[in-house]
Amino acid sequence: MIEIILSILAGLVLFLYAVHSLSDTIQKAIGEKAKVWILKFTSTALTGIITGTIVTALLDSSSAVIIITIILVNSKLLTFRQAMGIVLGANIGTTISSQIIAMDVGKYSPILLLIGFVLIVVSKSEKINNTGKVILYFGVLFFGLFTMENAVEPLKNEPYFVEWLKKTENPLLGALIGAIVTLIIQSSSATVGMAIILAKKGFIGLTGGIAVMIGAELGTCSDTLLATIKGSRQAIKTGMFHLLFNLLSITVGLIFFTPFLNLIENMGRNLPIERSVANAHMIFNITGVLLFVWAIPLLEKLLDKMLPEK
Repeated sequence: MIEIILSILAGLVLFLYAVHSLSDTIQKAIGEKAKVWILKFTSTALTGIITGTIVTALLDSSSAVIIITIILVNSKLLTFRQAMGIVLGANIGTTISSQIIAMDVGKYSPILLLIGFVLIVVSKSEKINNTGKVILYFGVLFFGLFTMENAVEPLKNEPYFVEWLKKTENPLLGALIGAIVTLIIQSSSATVGMAIILAKKGFIGLTGGIAVMIGAELGTCSDTLLATIKGSRQAIKTGMFHLLFNLLSITVGLIFFTPFLNLIENMGRNLPIERSVANAHMIFNITGVLLFVWAIPLLEKLLDKMLPEK
């Protein structure tokens, strides 16, 4: 049992290390360009959403994009209204990683590790070196998932573990577990990744996978709120908007949980369960943006009243 837990922890650490390293490496490579894109293409809510989606997909971290946005707002380079569109886009961009995780690419991770390592060792070019690092970190990320996937297999014979995971079949409890796990490990991608793995191995059903995914959306707000400490009112409002949007999306998601679950089941009749969880993540976040993009002026007025400049 101890060996299984240590293997799961090792896989999780590798995954989290790869996520943070990927984000840092890509930010160093295109960080300034990302800021330029954010500043240049955010004149309307729609362009802000598109920019937030693309930059988040490139950086592989919604938290990184929202924190960059908060910094730009704090520096008065972006307005709070512009930042709202980017935050909504970041919520769509983060679903790309769950689609990749569901592709079952873990078994090919050694190939990426080898290619990345060779590029880092052989090349003296900084650009090729950074490319090698990105490939290597993707290899580490997939290997971490592969390690966790193999480690959980023997737990099917552990009744306590199986009974605990059955609690996720209650949408409220499942969402709470997803939020707490994300709050602890500071990565919604890792939480959704674990939900996909557990669903694939038969530990949790589609209900549990979707519930955990919904909860992860709340837990991911913690690090962006920390970025607003000692910031301007506009920066604080940006962090609060991220929290408010996620809370509203989660509330609507839990109210209409059964119809949403039925929709995902009907769409995924011929799909493996891990694909259905990843698809649910994408549809949930896109639907949340489509529902609340029209309420941007209202939410802006609400936050202006809650956090006035003086």
